[in-house]
Amino acid sequence: MHDVVIIGGGPAGYTAALYSARAGLDTLVLEKMAAGGQMATTAAMENYPGFEEPIDGSDLALKMERQARRFGAVVMFDTVTELILDSNVKIVRTENNSHQCRSVILCMGASPKKLGLPKEDEFMGSGVSYCAVCDGALFKGRTVAVVGGGDTAAEDVLYLSRFCPKVYLIHRKDKLRASKILQRELFNNKNVEFLWNSVIEEIIGQYGVDGLRVRDLITDKTKALEVEGLFVAIGTTPNSSLVKGKIILDDKGYIITDSKMQTNIPGVYAAGDIRSKYLRQVITAAADGAIAAYSAEHYIT
Repeated sequence: MHDVVIIGGGPAGYTAALYSARAGLDTLVLEKMAAGGQMATTAAMENYPGFEEPIDGSDLALKMERQARRFGAVVMFDTVTELILDSNVKIVRTENNSHQCRSVILCMGASPKKLGLPKEDEFMGSGVSYCAVCDGALFKGRTVAVVGGGDTAAEDVLYLSRFCPKVYLIHRKDKLRASKILQRELFNNKNVEFLWNSVIEEIIGQYGVDGLRVRDLITDKTKALEVEGLFVAIGTTPNSSLVKGKIILDDKGYIITDSKMQTNIPGVYAAGDIRSKYLRQVITAAADGAIAAYSAEHYIT
């Protein structure tokens, strides 16, 4: 019997594990892939407090994991398949095991949204990517396109422009949602070309991305772009399927909590990108994790 089972090994999960383990609780972290979640795909984090120089997201993730382990948290890499939450003893079933616990902290994060285009899935890894930091170096010296208008899209463009001679930024509106500091960098970047009020109609290519067909929403005219890479940065979808019908979600599928990270089920908390909230950043995920662990401790006590 564990005191706390934490599902997800991103910044929310490992911060929750750190606080929970330091409080003397029997703490188990279940992560299906590797430490860090989306944080691990960020090459240079400049806005996490305490680091004068940028830190690699995967390096920070490993530091968080080691810190949680140091205080006694156990980390297992396994995929959760079922949750039974409607009793005092919660049951977390995985592909390889079943765990009983007094409290559960949900930190499953969110996944990138797709455009829904033909060939998008077929060409994933052959020109289509959802992580510029992961795959950008493969396109050195090539022309690529990024679709989106928020901070992620802007950051992807700036990253790719370091080694791509031209980066198209395709956005369906006439202005960006990205922060002003990122916009200033974009507009001063000679490698970047903006395609406003535009959407991608088709991915061109037989075995990989050779180009895109883009439609102007104002004129309704289409044109072909010769690019070898497409990076999609149009938002995320919460990984909340495990708790659908069990936990109250908002209209977009994110978990609704109170300020203590409490869900509608006693002893069940949510933290990080999976939670319905205003800002999704590494620092807010970490803060959520700390609050969730503190709340779980009081609930168990």
